[in-house]
Amino acid sequence: MAESAKSHDLKVQEYKEELKKQAEQLVLKGFPETIVKLNQILETSQFKNRRFTDVHQDLNIPVPDPIVLNSHTDLPAAKKTKLDERISDVGTKVMILPSGSVPTNKHLVDLVEQVKPHIRRLVEDSNLMKMWISFMIPKIEDGNNFGVSVQEDTLAEVQSVESEAAAFFDQISRYFISRGKLVSKVAKYPHIDDYRRAVQELDEKEYLSLWLVMSEIRNRYCALHDIVLKNLDKIKKPRTSNATESLY
Repeated sequence: MAESAKSHDLKVQEYKEELKKQAEQLVLKGFPETIVKLNQILETSQFKNRRFTDVHQDLNIPVPDPIVLNSHTDLPAAKKTKLDERISDVGTKVMILPSGSVPTNKHLVDLVEQVKPHIRRLVEDSNLMKMWISFMIPKIEDGNNFGVSVQEDTLAEVQSVESEAAAFFDQISRYFISRGKLVSKVAKYPHIDDYRRAVQELDEKEYLSLWLVMSEIRNRYCALHDIVLKNLDKIKKPRTSNATESLY
């Protein structure tokens, strides 16, 4: 039983050491490579100098011919008003669309598929960094804790990046939910151009948001690379033999 416990402890220690090597290699080599790659993507025609109209897409919901209603001019004024209100409020019951289904916006779906792997990578990389710093925080002792405070501040920054990156996924799903609701409005009220325009405006907003997400991913990598490099010595060796070391 004791031998099994020792074996498990040894494997855990090996895992920690391997993780430390991966994280340090990520900071020194992986982050710079990722930053350069993201800069190149942001310079492509998909993101740079693209017009908003380039991401518009036809909804495939035609405007039907006006429906001629039976005349009800002989009805009393009160009943006539009620009938008009009921017709305008109900809209069109959508059983099936005459031109087939309404597709998602292909331009934006292509961008989403390009952006999502980088979001996932940032979540994974920041999680690795979080564990690396956590493993190097020494046991609690009195005095000489300046290096430990550097570790904790850096860890807090990494955790913030991880949370923000995970929130990017939620932003993408909210876009599709919002677009679906607007498209259903277009199907129900095909004669109202404002709903059609609202879909275009939402698509333009999402295009700008995806550009911003890519920029923020690049910026977060830059910030993590910068803060870790500046404090690498303190992160790896938070305490020195000299307990009276100057703060500056």
